[in-house]
Amino acid sequence: MAAGARRAVYPLFQRGGPQLRIFRPNFFMVAVRPGVPQPEDTVQFRVSMEMTKLDIRNYLERIYNVPVAAVRTRIQYGANNKRNHRNQRVKKPDYKVAYVQLGQGQTFQFPNLFPEKEQDAETRSFDDFRDKYMEKEKQKEEGDPRRVCKKLLCLLNRH
Repeated sequence: MAAGARRAVYPLFQRGGPQLRIFRPNFFMVAVRPGVPQPEDTVQFRVSMEMTKLDIRNYLERIYNVPVAAVRTRIQYGANNKRNHRNQRVKKPDYKVAYVQLGQGQTFQFPNLFPEKEQDAETRSFDDFRDKYMEKEKQKEEGDPRRVCKKLLCLLNRH
């Protein structure tokens, strides 16, 4: 053992005494937008593999004060169709998906983080100008037979 290392000595627990430590679980829960439409009272989470249904319920009720009616979980198999530079199959890790049904008539709806902005007249006119310009350039390249002949002559002269 290192000479300078000390162990933290915590005082004995006494009811009503000050809380010296904070419990932070080694779990993660990520709210995921579901691919398939679900009822309004159901929220989909991607959780760590070690979490049980009881852990998920306690995590939401105790930390976030969210009433939970039911918890359903499943394990999603990771994709196995990628190959690395040695042509070996590379498997993505499995992950656990939890479907939490909220209690007491509560609903959850994902917020719209990136709403469509209305373009002002200046940017709209610039976009229109750019589109027209690109269209004219494409027509010039396609429609001018001399350009095509010049390109062919250049290619033939190189060889």
